[in-house]
Amino acid sequence: MAKRYSIFTVISISIITAVVVAATVVWTGNIRKGYSVDIVGGQKKVDTRPAAWFRAEPKSFADLAEKVGKSVVNISTSKKVRGGFGGQQFPRFGPRDPFDNFFDRFFEGMPDAPRERMSKSLGSGFIIDANGTILTNNHVVAGADDIEVGLSDGRTFKAKVLGIDERSDIAVIKIKNDKNLPFARLGSSKAMRPGDWVMAIGNPFGLEHTVTVGVVSAKGRLIGGGAPYAKFIQTDASINPGNSGGPLFNLKGEVIGINTMIHAGGQGIGFAIPIDLAKKEIPELIEKGSVSRGWLGVAIQEVTPELAKSFGLKKTEGALIAEVYSGSPAEAAGLKRGDVMLEYDGERIEEPLDISLHIGHTKPGKKSKIMVLRKGEQKTFDVEIGKYKESKEAFRQPAIGRGKADNLGLIVTSITPDKARQLGITANFKGVLVKRVEPDSAASYANVRTDDLILEINDQKVQTIEAYEGVVDKLKKGDPVRLFIKRGSASIYVAFKL
Repeated sequence: MAKRYSIFTVISISIITAVVVAATVVWTGNIRKGYSVDIVGGQKKVDTRPAAWFRAEPKSFADLAEKVGKSVVNISTSKKVRGGFGGQQFPRFGPRDPFDNFFDRFFEGMPDAPRERMSKSLGSGFIIDANGTILTNNHVVAGADDIEVGLSDGRTFKAKVLGIDERSDIAVIKIKNDKNLPFARLGSSKAMRPGDWVMAIGNPFGLEHTVTVGVVSAKGRLIGGGAPYAKFIQTDASINPGNSGGPLFNLKGEVIGINTMIHAGGQGIGFAIPIDLAKKEIPELIEKGSVSRGWLGVAIQEVTPELAKSFGLKKTEGALIAEVYSGSPAEAAGLKRGDVMLEYDGERIEEPLDISLHIGHTKPGKKSKIMVLRKGEQKTFDVEIGKYKESKEAFRQPAIGRGKADNLGLIVTSITPDKARQLGITANFKGVLVKRVEPDSAASYANVRTDDLILEINDQKVQTIEAYEGVVDKLKKGDPVRLFIKRGSASIYVAFKL
């Protein structure tokens, strides 16, 4: 016998079915749109932002490569040399291949024939306007007697250098052309994030217009041996010798970096100069042939965790002023030794290179604001930036260091006239000399060194042995210690816990 249902039951079942169907349609519709749907606390929440795993990322990069590839050029340079062997230029750091300089070593000691020959190098670049202006690396064209540029359509042109900047490893060259040339658009390196897709196009080992794809691996890399005025973009898009000076594109087809350097001992570890840095220099390189840099007139050093604690900083940030040069813009503005620079024109300073980059790319004569931490208080100073001259060291970054020893692990002595002459200081110099650093002491781990001249301890001057001992004797275990030291021609701070 068939089971009977009341009209109320039938209506209820119909409503529930309709709700389930509607929810299913909305759910699947959201997924098709790339939305993520979560159940939280029994309630459905829809994140209307496209989920990365539902985005329609390109199945092929062919269209992008075809679109931007015509702006990429191959650069071959040659110069006259006597003896030796030429090769492809590409900066590298890290462990070297034992065969890197095989031929140089093989022929070492053999007499060179008294003749000139041509050393050839290969690199890449990209056109940045329709008139044939090309951006590349300084190390690709530096010192070249002859520069030849090959376009994607097979034509070749002689090029001349408009401007070079060794510090940022950027160069601008020019070819003569009677047609409008395809050129690359310059994007924003600041907008890129680790994990974003990128494409490199260049001339590795002479293999023209090689396309490789990867992601931004990291940003803000400081690389020993790299351009001193650059914080690099790291990428795993494959680049090799010959890629130098070539573009690193984003998915919009905009250049976000200049491929510059590889890690000699690694795979998928390449570095590019951020295009934002290049955009600041291009106009002046074209107009003047070089870049004029600002000058502040300070010696700076890194803020270590120990120094940060001693200055009352919550984290290791900023750039510590170890010395203010006489007659400098910094002195005129009232900056002092011991100030920790935290901001420059509203931009946060995370590390010493940040302030070097800011000042270096500030036009001389511009008035800027620098916020510092001084004795626990934040102060802002107006500074008129000076002009950097090669004879001056605008940003010397001194190396930070390491009878019976005292509480600090040091044996100190007065400065004799002979020692003063040896150290290149005046005979009446006020301070104490480190004669010995006890191994395994707090001072040794902080890299206090023999022949360091201690001028202050925790902001107290110690011009004599008696003054030094008076300060040290009051220090207890666990106390923070900050030494102001003269080391050679540099002055630095060293901090540690007793």
